[in-house]
Amino acid sequence: MNKAIDAHIHLDMYPETEMQEIVSDLTEMKVECVIAVSRHLASCKATKQLKKDAPNQIFTAYGFHPEQELPHEAQLNELISWIREEANEMVAVGEIGLPYYSRLEAEEQGLTFELAPYVTLLDTLLKLAAELAKPVVLHAVYEDAEIVCDLLEKHGITKAHFHWFKGAPHVVERMMHAGYMISITPDVLYEEEIRTLVRSYPIKQLMVETDGPWPFEGPFQGQATHPRMIHAVIEQIALLHGLTAEEAGSIILENTKRFYGLSTLY
Repeated sequence: MNKAIDAHIHLDMYPETEMQEIVSDLTEMKVECVIAVSRHLASCKATKQLKKDAPNQIFTAYGFHPEQELPHEAQLNELISWIREEANEMVAVGEIGLPYYSRLEAEEQGLTFELAPYVTLLDTLLKLAAELAKPVVLHAVYEDAEIVCDLLEKHGITKAHFHWFKGAPHVVERMMHAGYMISITPDVLYEEEIRTLVRSYPIKQLMVETDGPWPFEGPFQGQATHPRMIHAVIEQIALLHGLTAEEAGSIILENTKRFYGLSTLY
């Protein structure tokens, strides 16, 4: 079994004991490291502290998750100032994006949802990423991904990682041609939509993730989400691309190291 990298996990959302067990398990489970993303300023600070305890196993991304209430201006300014100060320590700006699921839930309840302020927030954070010359970790699915692609082009950002992506074929085509990365979760073992996406997407633009502690179904039903699950994801990607697990694992590992600049960090 090759070593692998969990390219997207919310370590700060795990209970303390469980999080510590995960980090201590990584070497045995052949998980070289994880990319720990953040949701807001307090999350950023917690993620930074986790890295201090395992600097060669945890690499950090700082941002503001879109599936929550918008920050006040003072909160946003404080977050941006903090990210600027920590720019040399982080590997990306993230998680950032647009609130597809919050909007969907509101619309299903017959409520009005104003997307424009979230687009403005994302535009601000992408401008920051461009200023800092950092990759971005994106929460952007279905029709939201087209808006995000437009904003990426506006800011000249080419290093974009769409995590747990889902979208229409024409959007997938646009992302492939732009060279954007996507990461695949354990639901590739039981969701045909994701399996179809993997078949069509170049393996040189794939990474793997858990998005932990988000739970999964199928063969993972009832299990706590753990980075070790990414090995099963790699096996599925290998099958869908007609490769051996070793071949796929090697390519995906190199993809992740290259995208996040990890080869020069350890």
